[in-house]
Amino acid sequence: MKAHIYAFGSICRGEVTPESDVDLLAITQGSDQRFSSDLYSIYSYARIAEIWNEGSAFAWHLSLEARLLYSPDNTDYLHELGAPAIYQSATRDCQKFFALFEGSAKALRAGTNSPVFELSTIFLAVRNFATCYSLGAGFPDFSRHSALRLGANSLAFPNNAFSILERARLLCTRGLGNMISKEEATSVTLALATIEQWMRALLITVGET
Repeated sequence: MKAHIYAFGSICRGEVTPESDVDLLAITQGSDQRFSSDLYSIYSYARIAEIWNEGSAFAWHLSLEARLLYSPDNTDYLHELGAPAIYQSATRDCQKFFALFEGSAKALRAGTNSPVFELSTIFLAVRNFATCYSLGAGFPDFSRHSALRLGANSLAFPNNAFSILERARLLCTRGLGNMISKEEATSVTLALATIEQWMRALLITVGET
């Protein structure tokens, strides 16, 4: 059965660390038992064509960073699709990730029983917010540190607090790393206003980029 396989993410950006995984994409003709959703992001050819036409952030991520690993007929399906449609949902996507941040920030401030999960969600929200902002502004950055690489619009957040958020993400997604202490969770919670102010400021300008 026909399938194209690509790598994408940190390994293609040259940002591999001991904690990195390898992001793999399998493009298939319907259900294909050779590929597990635990190891691959699995999309049909038709769905990939749709997200290309939508100009989604994920389509641009793949277009700019994916590298072909296997082709059944020496073709590069993604390359042949050309550039995705213009990305036009920066405002909507940033608002979505701001709302995600707000929900987890509220839970942390209320003394949630799942602080690591909420800290992990905040890391995801911050990273994706910054990525969508950068893509809308015309200088796409899909790295895990995209929020810290926006020039004058970078998130000014204490390095130790950001590293706690990153650790929480690794704990939740891969079970790797040292547990987050109560004191560490509290320190990040007390600094959340900085993230909120940063997001609110960029939301004012994101539609103008």
